[in-house]
Amino acid sequence: MRKRQPKRRPILPDPKFNDQLVTRFVNMMMWDGKKSVSFKVFYDAIAIVEEKKQDDEKSALEIWKDALSNVMPHVEVRSRRVGGATFQIPMQIRPDRKVSTAMKWLISYSRKRNEKSMAQKLAGEIISAAKEEGAAVKKRVDTHKMAEANKAFSHFRF
Repeated sequence: MRKRQPKRRPILPDPKFNDQLVTRFVNMMMWDGKKSVSFKVFYDAIAIVEEKKQDDEKSALEIWKDALSNVMPHVEVRSRRVGGATFQIPMQIRPDRKVSTAMKWLISYSRKRNEKSMAQKLAGEIISAAKEEGAAVKKRVDTHKMAEANKAFSHFRF
């Protein structure tokens, strides 16, 4: 690379929970630069999770963090050309990429659900991911299975 890497901008914590992870999630969920709409959707989803939760010892934000950690992949496959063939090589994921991948999957699969509003969709996906079920967790399991199946090619690592 000719140029140096750009400086990472600090992410300000959100106003309600004072958590940087929430702001990162909201930024990822945001469409057309409408951050206030995205914050409203997230806070409404957390309120719905608060209503629907079974155990009283965990807060809704802790349930969301559990859901996020349940969706986080630990390994992924990367394509690599060796000779004329392309191999899928399993690799460990950096911690920041784990978090961002989990967020992307949680948001994309909640958008595909068929509840009425985005807040309800997100709340449903958070609750199901916290119980280790749902589409986002299935995606993580499939990714791990793919890495396990291609473990024979791990010596091609770069």
